[in-house]
Amino acid sequence: MASSGHRSHDDYTPSPPSSDPHDPFGSQQNHQRFYDDSSEDPYAHRDTYASDNGGHDYQDGERDYDYYPQIESDSENDPYGRRYEPSTESFNVPRLGISESSTPTVLDFGGGTGDAYPSWSTERHAPLSKEEIEDIFLDLTQKFGFQKDSMRNMFDFTMQLLDSRASRMSPDQALSTLHADYIGGQNANYRKWYFAAQLDLDDAVGQTQNPGLRRLGSTKSNRGLKKGASVKSLHSATERWRQAMNNMSQYDRMRQIALYLLCWGEAAQVRFVPECLCFIFKCADDYYRSPECQSRVRPVDEGLYLQSVIKPLYRFIRDQGYEVVDGRFVRREKDHADIIGYDDVNQLFWYPEGIARIVLNDNSRLVDLPPSQRFMKFNKIQWERAFFKTYFEKRSFGHWLVNFNRIWVIHISVYWFYTAYNSPKVYNGARSSPTRWSATALGGAVATAIMIAATIAEFSYIPTTWNNTSHLTRRLLFLLVTFALTAGPTIYIAIAESQTPNQTVPLILGIVQFFISVVATLIFAIMPSGRMFGDRVAGKSRKYLASQTFTASYPSMTTQQRICSILLWSLVFGCKFTESYWFLTLSFRQSIEVMVGMKVEACNDKYFGAALCRNQVAFTLTIMYAMDLVLFFLDTFLWWIIWNVIFSITRSFFLGLSIWTPWREIYTRLPKRIYSKLLSTPELETKYKPKVLVSQIWNAIIISMYREHLLSIDHVQKLLYHQVDTADGRRSLRAPPFFISQSDPGFKGEFLPKDGEAERRISFFAQSLTTAMPRSVPVDAMPTFTVLTPHYSEKILLSLREIIREEDQNTRVTLLEYLKQLHSVEWDNFVKDTMILAEESAMYNGPTPLGDEKVSKTDDLPFYCIGFKSSSPEFTLRTRIWSSLRAQTLYRTVSGMMNYGKAIKLLYRVENPEVVQTFGGNTDKLERELESMARRKFKFIVSMQRYSKFNKEEHENAEFLLRAYPELQIAYLEEEPARKEGGDPRLFSSLIDGHSEFDQHTGKRRPKFRIELPGNPILGDGKSDNQNHAIIFYRGEYLQLIDANQDNYLEECLKIRNVLGEFEEYYVSGESPYAHWGNKEFKQSPVAIVGAREYIFSENIGILGDLAAGKEQTFGTLTARSLSWLGGKLHYGHPDFLNAIYMTTRGGVSKAQKGLHLNEDIYAGMNAFGRGGRIKHTEYYQCGKGRDLGFGTILNFMTKIGTGMGEQMLSREYYYLGTQLPIDRFLTFYYAHPGFQINNILIILSVQVFVVTLVFMGTLNSSLVVCEYDNNGQLLNGANGCYFLTPVFDWITRCIISIFLVFMIAFLPLFLQELTERGAGKALLRLGKQFMSISPAFEVFATRISSHSITSNLIFGGARYIATGRGFATTRISFSILFSRFAGPSIYLGMRTLIMLLYVTMTLWITWIIYFWVSILALCVAPFLFNPHQFAFSDFFIDYREFLRWMSRGNSRSHNSSWIGYCRLSRTMITGYKKKRLGHPSEKLSGDVPRATWRAVFFSEIIWPIVMAVIFTIAYMFVKSFPDPDGNQPPSPLLRIAVISVGPIVWNAGVLVAQFLVSLFLGPMLDPTFPKFGSTMAFIAHALGLLGMIAFFEFLWFLELWDVSHAVLGLVVVIFIQRAIFKILISVLLTREFKHDETNKAWWTGRWYGRNLGAHVMSQPAREFLVKIIELSLWSSDFLIGHVLLFMLAPPILIPYADKLHSTLLFWLRPSNQIHAPLFSVKQKRQRRWIVIKYSIIFVLTAIVFAALLAAPLILHQVTHFDCGICRML
Repeated sequence: MASSGHRSHDDYTPSPPSSDPHDPFGSQQNHQRFYDDSSEDPYAHRDTYASDNGGHDYQDGERDYDYYPQIESDSENDPYGRRYEPSTESFNVPRLGISESSTPTVLDFGGGTGDAYPSWSTERHAPLSKEEIEDIFLDLTQKFGFQKDSMRNMFDFTMQLLDSRASRMSPDQALSTLHADYIGGQNANYRKWYFAAQLDLDDAVGQTQNPGLRRLGSTKSNRGLKKGASVKSLHSATERWRQAMNNMSQYDRMRQIALYLLCWGEAAQVRFVPECLCFIFKCADDYYRSPECQSRVRPVDEGLYLQSVIKPLYRFIRDQGYEVVDGRFVRREKDHADIIGYDDVNQLFWYPEGIARIVLNDNSRLVDLPPSQRFMKFNKIQWERAFFKTYFEKRSFGHWLVNFNRIWVIHISVYWFYTAYNSPKVYNGARSSPTRWSATALGGAVATAIMIAATIAEFSYIPTTWNNTSHLTRRLLFLLVTFALTAGPTIYIAIAESQTPNQTVPLILGIVQFFISVVATLIFAIMPSGRMFGDRVAGKSRKYLASQTFTASYPSMTTQQRICSILLWSLVFGCKFTESYWFLTLSFRQSIEVMVGMKVEACNDKYFGAALCRNQVAFTLTIMYAMDLVLFFLDTFLWWIIWNVIFSITRSFFLGLSIWTPWREIYTRLPKRIYSKLLSTPELETKYKPKVLVSQIWNAIIISMYREHLLSIDHVQKLLYHQVDTADGRRSLRAPPFFISQSDPGFKGEFLPKDGEAERRISFFAQSLTTAMPRSVPVDAMPTFTVLTPHYSEKILLSLREIIREEDQNTRVTLLEYLKQLHSVEWDNFVKDTMILAEESAMYNGPTPLGDEKVSKTDDLPFYCIGFKSSSPEFTLRTRIWSSLRAQTLYRTVSGMMNYGKAIKLLYRVENPEVVQTFGGNTDKLERELESMARRKFKFIVSMQRYSKFNKEEHENAEFLLRAYPELQIAYLEEEPARKEGGDPRLFSSLIDGHSEFDQHTGKRRPKFRIELPGNPILGDGKSDNQNHAIIFYRGEYLQLIDANQDNYLEECLKIRNVLGEFEEYYVSGESPYAHWGNKEFKQSPVAIVGAREYIFSENIGILGDLAAGKEQTFGTLTARSLSWLGGKLHYGHPDFLNAIYMTTRGGVSKAQKGLHLNEDIYAGMNAFGRGGRIKHTEYYQCGKGRDLGFGTILNFMTKIGTGMGEQMLSREYYYLGTQLPIDRFLTFYYAHPGFQINNILIILSVQVFVVTLVFMGTLNSSLVVCEYDNNGQLLNGANGCYFLTPVFDWITRCIISIFLVFMIAFLPLFLQELTERGAGKALLRLGKQFMSISPAFEVFATRISSHSITSNLIFGGARYIATGRGFATTRISFSILFSRFAGPSIYLGMRTLIMLLYVTMTLWITWIIYFWVSILALCVAPFLFNPHQFAFSDFFIDYREFLRWMSRGNSRSHNSSWIGYCRLSRTMITGYKKKRLGHPSEKLSGDVPRATWRAVFFSEIIWPIVMAVIFTIAYMFVKSFPDPDGNQPPSPLLRIAVISVGPIVWNAGVLVAQFLVSLFLGPMLDPTFPKFGSTMAFIAHALGLLGMIAFFEFLWFLELWDVSHAVLGLVVVIFIQRAIFKILISVLLTREFKHDETNKAWWTGRWYGRNLGAHVMSQPAREFLVKIIELSLWSSDFLIGHVLLFMLAPPILIPYADKLHSTLLFWLRPSNQIHAPLFSVKQKRQRRWIVIKYSIIFVLTAIVFAALLAAPLILHQVTHFDCGICRML
């Protein structure tokens, strides 16, 4: 076999290469093109697949290609660049010079000791030589048309993988286990797919038949077979598979691995669809084994695989989301439910029925061909006919119902049981026992109703053609029967009891019904719906095998873990149900008793009579029931947090991670632990003293900290091991006193800077070594791993300009100043270091002419200010690097991760002293040997998506990285223009490193690999596509995913072997993985992901940095610890380690559908989890990580997480987890992921529902006489017609306490985490600082933003990647920007709620309401509270000027920041944009949101606002249904509210009609000469609209006879009615928007011609008239809200030093370090002073007008009395 490979290759080796085999620039004719004929004509026809069946006209759907051979053969412009071709001996050692082998090998750099793959050698009895393996790759490349560069890349990939494995087992075993992992082993995805898709029946191991007919028979015959028989046949088939694999030669195994990897290496987007890739591989493998392929002599064209297999699939995937217009991708306006995404494509290959759908151009099915002929037909497949949606990701809250049905059953049913039992008065249960049993039993009916609703909803998410609707129908029928059993008896009992109460039969029936209900509720609460009636999870039928394999193969837990998991949830719900019963239900019981049946007397309404107002108490009670239910949900989350924290902290004690392990022990035993845990020590014991080895490690750590300027030279001296002379003249090592002097309390200041970074790092290092870790293996036996970092446009290195100049006028500090204040000790060390360096260079360059002492003192000033004195690049670069290493830059990440290389070199040197001896004093050779080891074991790739498009500065920075770290590899996208006019541009994945040479023509580095892609790879949100295009360049067995804002430390990198040991693959059995399936090692679930801790290095940067860090700390450490123990941890991206083979054979390291997979990394976790991969968490290893630091960017991050969570809830992964996980694991998954976000939604809902409850209580309290009692329980005001509501007031207090606790519990986990890891003092200090810095206000606001982003995403969509800012937030943001960003999500809600609270405060005062005032105020003012320098006097008024200008601009010419732009943008979610692109410049101002579905809009924008308006109208009508003090019945409140609500709208319409006519007649004349004409018209109209709004409110107040509380309630009703009217108008009547804002300008200027409106010019004025009516009202309300906010924020500016105090709270810097006032020129100062004077006067006058409008009526109405006829009617 091997020889045929050699021979066939020799047959087509063309003319000999150029004289110098090393010459990459050899002349063109010398390039071997062994995929060409030897024909000289470059355009000669090449042999392709077409030659087999004549003709080469290929159709792809309707598109004709003229096929690839003609396109690709223009050798003047070789598609793969100028390149040197490998030949048969290409990898022989002599030619390893600048060989085709990938990563430069040791020999490339002159010297070193050997081969690129030392473990794979003939001395170690490798089953195949490198040359034989290379021949396999060449042979496959020629048979299938893979690209040469891809072949070189995958050859190196394979060799590095074999080298990595063979370094710790025999080469033979390395190859066998690799084959088992990729192709045939028990956990190989390919094997699992083979049986899941029932291909064993197609290939019929051991019998022959027509595969086409058998295939569709397969499912039918399975149903015919007895269940056992199908299981038996599967069992025997897997056994035959094992035997076949066991008997396979190593050559064939290698060939299969090579073929799989070559298919994978060029698959591009198809890598995201792993089972599709398995199918391609299987077809290719079948074809390869066919005589047809073996007899083929001539090679096929290079690039044929890409062109005929991958490109059609890529195009299908691309065309789902984009249309290509003029070479640019334009997003289609389709939502996920209409896009056939990666998962739908993939799932087609799970089932035989799916594969049977694949048809060719001639309408024949692919499966009807013999397996060996299928691959040849790939270019004829019509993919668009094969694929269909396998799950509909529709936007609706129905997903909550389906995925989390058990949560609703547990809560709503138990709530019903509790409440129904305690509300006997509602249904007359106090007198009748049967009725009480039966009413309580209806909880079971409620549970069944939830299940029925969930099942009906599930029908709409699953295509009805799919074979799983049968079990849904079965489930629905069963549920209907259950519903009859749990609800039916109630009807009978109700009838029986009404005739003769308390009979025995109804009582027995009621009790039986109750117990049936309890059983039903328990079953529905515990059993996953996917396991009812047709078990998708554990059913034995082959029908479910694919679903089980790919979605429900959850990794098993140990017995201990399972017990803990069940215990945790028993405790959570045990506490929850007990507490809820005593605290919530029983406290509500009395309120129910007094309110049921309470009817209001003596009230009347003009239209409704007493019907509405008599039942006001019943309405109030209904809202109270709803409130109690919301609190019932919130309780659970409270208990989950408490018990989770307890479990996690208990676990940390078990792991030895707590600060309460005695300090002395941690440090005194540190040297021993370094020796036993970090070093691989078995052979070392005898030869070397442990102390000698440990000293090298410890000294290296200390020196690395010194180099990072964390320690001064004095500290270093005290911390190092020193050599000393002993008394007997021998030299010995003295350990640093640091290890022994722990008992001395003042020791730390002596050795380490107090509370510095060095102390934190050393204490974590010491503490972490107390935990249990996997043993290390020797360095040369450790597996190879790669760190992969995606990079888009993150800062690489800070420029000098960014460091020493303010960002803009609003920044009051340079970045360098700020960093110096944050890291003062490190800056001092840096300056001392620099001065020494400067002195050295001065000595070198001659002395300074001024040798004076005094001069030198002042001379040093520049060093302390900016870190350098001479502006030569080496000094300025030092300052840039120092700053970049303390900001969130890629340089910090790279320099941190490159510590792995240093750690490997250090460990190798320490553990192999003989290596040092071998090289004697030749340090160069020693360094090269160490380098080669580091390069073998560790790779670092940065995937710089934009590298080829970098600007000059970015290029210089990237080049600096490559020069500083030559081993760094950069993968990037390279674009070439299309070959033909109108063709697609060609894109390549390219790889360079610091050793790549420069091309003399272009001046750029020449890539080592350049692999063509089927098209633009960025089809999703970017990050996952960026990872995917670079993933082919990773090397080794494991991947660590790192973001571009992380860091790493030498002492952590030393633990790398221990971390990789967590994958449990160090010690592999010597037995073949195919010997028998029983071997426990090959049987247990593989570890897919090992999570690690993160230290948030931005935690000390002010309150917001600390809050962001705290959130990450509690989730990434505290929660992750318990989740991994409870089997509920997923993957959250950084800094997790991934089992690369496991992940890349199952769809890659992230998912990539645009929008849906916004939080791309968590899907990889869910995918691995569902397919059987274990996910672990390590406590002893941590990376640094930066977090967002500004209010806006933190909330952007939360919005991204929130919208991403909204998308996750639509995803099929949530559907599988929610409907298939066993109850305890489901609860863990739910409360750790979606439950947290749903809890946020419920918290905000609870506040809203509660305020509505209070409003209703206020109406009762203010309109009725409430009974009051003295201390003895005697009625004070006589029993004459008073209403007994005392229990209700007690209930209100309890509710407020509950809501208060729910908010406060958020601080508990962080406090306890700090307490265990850093001690009580630091925990209290951190919590105290947070409370002092008003962090609770931030928490309230963040909760709202998070809940708003999820709900709006579920309704409207629009999830997109938000690039979160990572700079330091020292810039003041203007009021108008903050207002426009947060008004929609939070400020409007806050303002509406405040007005309701105002009413509540007037009518129902309880002290606890102050808490609500604070919380609701936080919703309105939090963005401004956390804005740097918000209370600076002059900036405040300059802001006010900007706000007024923002409100009024954009009406004569477009402006990118204006109120009108903000208003249009917030409307387009509902209206959408017109399709036609008109190329107008103002189009850029509009976003790109698809239009929401009508169903979503109907509920959220029409029904809900109407419901709210009706609720408040009822409350208002109740208040007005009592006679006034004079005994007169008031006129109809309904009419009054209608007039006041609709009046301003009618007024606006009138104003606009008049304005329209004026503009239409005057505009065309005045606008060209008077450019402000449009703005003037807009100003007049807006001013009149504002006047109208204020006048109508004053009129309402007047009608209310100046009663403030009634006027406020009236105002609430008016607001809700107007809101409902506007939402209905926008949703129902407005057509789509233009992308430009020409219609707005046309309206105000009256010039409708020349506006690019086309045919719309007639209809647009009418639409714009409607729009303007709405806009005038919205503008007036925004104007008023803006002023109210400014009035709230104004008082602090009058307090001296308020700004200083505020900055201290925000930045946590001492006032002495306070950020300086901005520097302005004299002219600027004069301008600013004038603006401040002018606008402060305007502001004060406005405030006086506002005050007058409120105060004047109150004063005047006592003085003047006037009669008004209209008023009496209203």
